[in-house]
Amino acid sequence: MKHPDDENELFNRLEADMAADSHGEVVDLDKARSARAESADPTVRPGADRSPDSRPESADPTTAVLVDSPTLKAAGPGYLGRLAAAQRRPVVPAWLRSLAELKTASAWVARHYAHATGYHALRTPVYAARLAFQAPTGAARFVGGTMRWAADREGEPVRLAAVRREDAAEYLKLSRQRDGRVRLRTLVTVLGMFIGLGTALAMYVLAPDWLQAVSVTALVMALGAVGRKADAPIVHRAVELPKATKLTSDIVLRALGALGITAINQAQAKGRDGFEFTAPITRDGPGWRAQGNLPFGVTVADVMDRRDRLASGLRRPLGCVWPEAASEEHPGHLVLWVGDQDMNKAKKPAWPLTKAGTVDLFKPVAFGTDQRGRWVDITLMFIAGIIGAIPRMGKTFLLRLLLLIAALDPRAELHTFDMKGTGDLDPVGDAVSHRHAAGDDDESIGYVLADFRALREELRRRVKVIRSLPRDICPENKVTSALADKRSLGLHPIVVGVDECQVLFEHPEHGKEFEEIATDLVKRGPATGIVLLLATQRPDAKSLPTGISANAVARWCLKVMGQTENDMVLGTSAYKRGVRATMFAWGDKGIHYFVGEGADARIVSSVYVDGPGADTIAARARKVREKAGLLTGYAAGESAEAVTGPSYDLLADILAVVPAAQAKEWSETVVARLAELRPDVYDGWEPDALAAALKPHGIATIQVGRRVDGKVVNRRGIDRSHITTAIAERDGKRDAG
Repeated sequence: MKHPDDENELFNRLEADMAADSHGEVVDLDKARSARAESADPTVRPGADRSPDSRPESADPTTAVLVDSPTLKAAGPGYLGRLAAAQRRPVVPAWLRSLAELKTASAWVARHYAHATGYHALRTPVYAARLAFQAPTGAARFVGGTMRWAADREGEPVRLAAVRREDAAEYLKLSRQRDGRVRLRTLVTVLGMFIGLGTALAMYVLAPDWLQAVSVTALVMALGAVGRKADAPIVHRAVELPKATKLTSDIVLRALGALGITAINQAQAKGRDGFEFTAPITRDGPGWRAQGNLPFGVTVADVMDRRDRLASGLRRPLGCVWPEAASEEHPGHLVLWVGDQDMNKAKKPAWPLTKAGTVDLFKPVAFGTDQRGRWVDITLMFIAGIIGAIPRMGKTFLLRLLLLIAALDPRAELHTFDMKGTGDLDPVGDAVSHRHAAGDDDESIGYVLADFRALREELRRRVKVIRSLPRDICPENKVTSALADKRSLGLHPIVVGVDECQVLFEHPEHGKEFEEIATDLVKRGPATGIVLLLATQRPDAKSLPTGISANAVARWCLKVMGQTENDMVLGTSAYKRGVRATMFAWGDKGIHYFVGEGADARIVSSVYVDGPGADTIAARARKVREKAGLLTGYAAGESAEAVTGPSYDLLADILAVVPAAQAKEWSETVVARLAELRPDVYDGWEPDALAAALKPHGIATIQVGRRVDGKVVNRRGIDRSHITTAIAERDGKRDAG
């Protein structure tokens, strides 16, 4: 809201300036205001140039010129224009439009009352025994209370007060009133006794046994209720409801004022709110939602940096307070969601795939819930993903969860590599993986390298297959669910999961080749049905090369320590936009920012699947594959030798096919000779494939000229001396090691 004093502030300053210029002379303020209005009125000189250069020479250069005139200040979009730009709130609440959320809420309500009913039904005999034991006390209280009522004991303090004041007239008046009450109440009590005893005797003689039992039981229960103690309730609560304070505007303003942000504090010191609510505070799932505009120059990121102070100001646990930026609004538009329970401690709905079900990787699958308890989906096809976090925050569990989802699609071929070597991916690897390795020893590195090379060749094969398919079968030039079902095409989904991927990219000998292949898989793999998921606890330029981090579509970022790590996982400038995984606390295990599924960054708590649970799901996935005849590779008992194949050395093979007398040779000639030397390895290679294979060794192709039919023809080729130099350097490093 604009403060009323602001409208006069400019005039007050101008009047002070004019008074100073007049050297103490009396100034007619009305004339001065009229002059200013005329100078600011755009209708005085229509189309006049207002630039400084257009001032007349006689004009005073120190004269203040109004930028916003009162006439222009009132101008703006009309009523219809404001209506057209207005944001309509949904008539039907979001939770009511979601069938899944409505079912979840209904199930929670049904389970709540079913639990309460069962709880009290089981304890009904205990409740009855408590009431029976308290019935004598209740009877005594009833008799005593009746006698005190008949004797008008409640009026005794007033009569005693009259005695202490020695007010005889008032005492006599109160005594006469008391005598009348006692006579009437005694009569009522005697009549009640006769009627009650008569009714009891009649029921004892005439009523059936069941009615007598019910009557006596009801009487005993009633007397027991009268005789209960205030600090010993008969019935205990079946469910302890959390006592969450309703979020109000005063609480929000108090919390924002405690953040120590100068602009907010200055506004509140002047009697303003320091925050403009743009919508009422409403109930949103298991919590409250408030949104509005922060003061000019204050961003949501400033509030997120002080999330702990905000939680303190709201008097709520840190895991309940989640400030967010609205992507469709300006950076100063704050959306504050305050939950009833800590997000990490709140009970989550049961994951549908825990006990039954299969997956189609081409369709969305739930993998976690947001702050409001709503399911968040992921489609694992057509993506490459990065998972980043500091240690012990749930990074590996999240990767294993995604691999379990992939395992439940029997068509998917899994390649799982646990470079940490602790066996966290073994439940998936041992049960269903086509390729699986754990550890960073030379044998494991060689196994993974051989598989990466095979994946690169598979990528090239798939590109050719997709290009050869008719347009009506493959209209978008990418793998579809229908094409994946046709095993003859070999376009089934391939999901590659690597935990601690920095071990591969920082390997002293093969790191460059791993980076080269992984970058190719990230860029071209999604369209061909190959999904690469990389997880690391060191998200930096070495563990996540730029070519990979810049092209990954899906990103999961759990707690990280700094801006660099945050932006490596979530994308450039994510930290500046207010998407900060640094705000997560140490106890927020499994909670992360998720970017994917065509949406902006969302806070998600992934489904927690422990080791035994992972074994159970993986075993179910294995049975489905065995039944379909799709269990292959490592899980089917294939040996490591079948993966690595015959050992070969590309550089040595090039020296073998390029004689020493021929210093330079065309690439197409080299690949043809290599195919003759080792058809099982080099068959189908092209000059581009040779250049890509030499790049990790630090060797680049060059222009090689040849005279053909009297003309010089230049083509890409290799220099044999470069090959010998690379071999000498490599062997020298090995000897030094």
